[in-house]
Amino acid sequence: MTETSKTPESSKSTGSSKSTESTHITDSSTAPPPLDAAVLKIAGVIVIGAIMSILDVTVVSVALPTFAYEFQTSYANVAWTMTGYTLALATVIPLTGWAADRFGTKRLYVLALVLFVLGSVLCSFAWDVTSLIVFRVLQGFGGGMLMPLGMTILTRAAGPERIGRLMAVLGVPMLLGPIAGPILGGWLIDAASWHWIFLINVPIGVLALAAALIILPKDNAEPSQSFDFVGMLLLSPGLALFLFGVSSIPETQTVMATRVLLPAVVGLILVVAFVFHALRTEHPLIDLRLFQNRSLTVAVVAMSLFAVAFFGAGLLFPSYFLQVRGETTLAAGLLLAPQGLGAMVSMPIAGQLADRIGPGKIVITGMVLISGGMFVFTQLGSTTSYGLLLGALFVMGLGLGASMMPIMTAALQTLNDASVARGSTLMNIVQQAAGSIGTAVMSVVLTNQLQSRELASAAIAAQQSPEVAASLPPGAGETGLAQAADAFGNTFMVALVLIVITLIPAFMLPRKKFEASTDSGVGKRAIVVH
Repeated sequence: MTETSKTPESSKSTGSSKSTESTHITDSSTAPPPLDAAVLKIAGVIVIGAIMSILDVTVVSVALPTFAYEFQTSYANVAWTMTGYTLALATVIPLTGWAADRFGTKRLYVLALVLFVLGSVLCSFAWDVTSLIVFRVLQGFGGGMLMPLGMTILTRAAGPERIGRLMAVLGVPMLLGPIAGPILGGWLIDAASWHWIFLINVPIGVLALAAALIILPKDNAEPSQSFDFVGMLLLSPGLALFLFGVSSIPETQTVMATRVLLPAVVGLILVVAFVFHALRTEHPLIDLRLFQNRSLTVAVVAMSLFAVAFFGAGLLFPSYFLQVRGETTLAAGLLLAPQGLGAMVSMPIAGQLADRIGPGKIVITGMVLISGGMFVFTQLGSTTSYGLLLGALFVMGLGLGASMMPIMTAALQTLNDASVARGSTLMNIVQQAAGSIGTAVMSVVLTNQLQSRELASAAIAAQQSPEVAASLPPGAGETGLAQAADAFGNTFMVALVLIVITLIPAFMLPRKKFEASTDSGVGKRAIVVH
């Protein structure tokens, strides 16, 4: 066995001690230890909470037209029930890493579940759109802590050498949300009322709360670290203002609007100020010194590009089926199922392979699969075969299962226990911010593409209104739908280019097996690369 040293990792523990990382290279092919029952029980608790929070996002997305009708307001106003939730996530996620160290992950996870369930109940009693937005923000405060806390708890329970498979487990709710959300939301609204899309969270939340109290390990909080109030005052409102401005782009149709520029620029200034502050503070809200870890830095770049492309494009898939093909909400949700099914097939396999051969090779394969599926959607027509489209969605699902969670694995695998909470928090901030940017960018590109085609918008409107359809001249509807499909295809081309660019950082991700062990020295950790 040959041995090479690696620069000490700059991740800081909650005290004043530092972690040292060394690398050993060996030819052994020993498989990582299997996941034991205790770890799987913890994973089950985390998955229940994650399913609840992620499912809620996709369920609410199909209810926006219902909210507009019930509260007699515009679609732009009810869209803030989604945006407000996202802004709450952006505000609370930076606090999660410090709070997990200060109060313990179990206590904080229980608090997050309580806030989410309480917010859900209040949302079901909303009397107007303003009250609904306020209660959604409260819900977002709880939901924003669930995913980073879940990743932290799982990583600490399983250890870095098994994190690939645990990330695959945590990826299940990310797949079930887009599949089941539109279907469940459409069914609840049709069969009962919009109130039930929130009330459904109560029994799930109670189950998650009971399981968390019984199963999650006892906290080992270290209250010695001081809280970075200056960092909080810079980063949390900075992220919220920046995302508010970006989220306003589709509504204003221009980046030059005051509503977009003012909050986005102020938010960006606050975030930049936080960067300078964090690099000169002993215990910053988000430890930017983690970027000295090459694997995490490359993973952050890969996740940023991937989230902008994939989550932005994810908004367009149901829109194409609804607007161009004239499908119902329930049918559109069912048509998207192959993507989730593909991911469910590949994600467990990718998780095991990431532990055995390193995440880099898996992510490259995933990006190639997504690129192939996305290319089909760049060639969209108004009558493109559903068989071809469903096959492309399945292939993209295979790629998704081999991409997102292995990227997370690459980021967290080389961090020590003291840095895991901060690392998972950082990755969740990146994912949320990039996803919001991607949604706004793709919305603007699609809107501009549709506006540049004379009959596209009219043909889409005709799909929803017989009166509009009757007013169009003969053949205009078919021509307009063809133009609309072309607009969607050009927008998917933007997503495809970004996915291809993501291959660059993907090639830099670790392509060797990582196996962590603890040396006898205090705070030292070895990583064995096979």
